[in-house]
Amino acid sequence: MMVVPTLKKAVFLDRDGTLIEEKEYLHKPAQVSIFPEVFAALKKLQEAGFLLFLVTNQSGVGRGYFTLKDVEKVHEHINRMLQEQGVRLARIYIAPEAPDQPSWGRKPSPQFLFDARDEFGLDLGSSYMIGDKLIDLECGWNAGVAKSFLVRTGYGKEVERQSPEKIGSGLVLDNLQEVANWILSRHSVAATPITTVS
Repeated sequence: MMVVPTLKKAVFLDRDGTLIEEKEYLHKPAQVSIFPEVFAALKKLQEAGFLLFLVTNQSGVGRGYFTLKDVEKVHEHINRMLQEQGVRLARIYIAPEAPDQPSWGRKPSPQFLFDARDEFGLDLGSSYMIGDKLIDLECGWNAGVAKSFLVRTGYGKEVERQSPEKIGSGLVLDNLQEVANWILSRHSVAATPITTVS
């Protein structure tokens, strides 16, 4: 009998407006304010077996407003705050290019999700994308995730008001806690390994 490893499932998170409060071109650790419901929501997802990834466009680097090192310092701070609450991000993916510059992974490109799939052995069809902009939803759709969510934090309310027809198969919920509850209501905590007889 051969045991086929079960592919892992993941939750991909936008940063600004989803994980932390939206502050235009945020680039200092002192500016970071994580939404209060985030810690418990991510911990529950993590305990249910989801790997957590941050996928963020940081065009301020490409525009010359701040440096990639500034972004890394912000992420070190975010990581530290999450880890203090028992939450671990598997990887942070950053697209530093401005919108008019060639980019490998800038959302709505699904490239970072494909990279995570290949490196971590993910089943994107059992994974989720969460963000506050249409490009976040599109990134998830382009990667073939199970569901893309628009949260009403950050720019989400405005997107919902201005472009309801573009949300399509995306699901709109108030915040990350509501998204986590929705996901967990549809997933068992432990996946059963798939076995095949050879």
